[in-house]
Amino acid sequence: MKQDGSLAVMQLSNAGRQTPIYVNPSPWSASDIQLHAKDFLCGKPIPLTTEQVKTEVIDRFVYAATARYAYDCGFDGIQLHGAHGYLLSQFTSPTTNKRTDKYGGSVENRNRLILEIYDEIRKAIPSRDFLIGLKTNSVEFQAEGTTLEDAKKMCEAYEKRGFDFVELSGGNAEKFLFAHERESTKKREAFFAEFAEQIRPVFKNTVVYLTGGFRTVGAMVDAIQRNTTQGIGLRRPVTAEPDLPKKILSGSVPSAVHDAFNPNEMSLTLIASGAQIQQMGRNSLRSSGGNIMDQISDFSDAKLAEKFGEALVDFMVQMQKDLSEGKVPKATIVFN
Repeated sequence: MKQDGSLAVMQLSNAGRQTPIYVNPSPWSASDIQLHAKDFLCGKPIPLTTEQVKTEVIDRFVYAATARYAYDCGFDGIQLHGAHGYLLSQFTSPTTNKRTDKYGGSVENRNRLILEIYDEIRKAIPSRDFLIGLKTNSVEFQAEGTTLEDAKKMCEAYEKRGFDFVELSGGNAEKFLFAHERESTKKREAFFAEFAEQIRPVFKNTVVYLTGGFRTVGAMVDAIQRNTTQGIGLRRPVTAEPDLPKKILSGSVPSAVHDAFNPNEMSLTLIASGAQIQQMGRNSLRSSGGNIMDQISDFSDAKLAEKFGEALVDFMVQMQKDLSEGKVPKATIVFN
């Protein structure tokens, strides 16, 4: 990862109540609010006790950041995943946090866990050369969910604490927001641009990234020039083109490749990205003769995209069969 000068930053996450039921039927969470997702089943979560928040969450995040994992293996930093409905955001969101102890109630209490994890990692790794960042929701668009004002207060705390970077995103498994919620965001491409602009002023030293929806270089440059963000996050576009950031920075492409999928079928495009990640992991760059696109499907081809859609149907049928037989289903489609 680092051989050509890139920084290697490991994302640390725990799914909490979003854990599929076949992985863990009784996962930990902030409270016992069960997730009723469209595409997968989850068990009723067990609320962590105040003591377990320390032993089962804080201590384990610190362990992952240090011994045997990120720091000791040479990573340049870690990013805590505090967005998209995963465990840390189950504490920050009033939708899932019904606690009455020091981790529940006010914005400050709901945000306490993330700050305590940061503090403990900094104690274990005092070097400021080791980056600590956070992915957080700018908004949830849910009744009782994290509001823009909540997000601003939380981000003020991240700035004050000394986070190196914060990546702004939004949504969760109940309210999938990797699409344009507002007509006004379509021209700017970024799903959360309007919210990011209102949060951006709280950051002075913490570097801000914005993720979700960017496809053209023009929209990326516009977001930087408007000071909406300082950095651009790319997800699905780089599973189709792993060298896309390099091509953008060299000025050789005007945009990401546009796939032939229906943009409203978000689950399909995410599963297709997972298949591309599996494909790129089959071979090393050296073994492929330097061909970075070796075995990676080009879903801008409408016929290939249609073929993948058919493969997805077969995949879902097999998943249901495996679950009915008490088997653990495959996590991704092996597509050729």
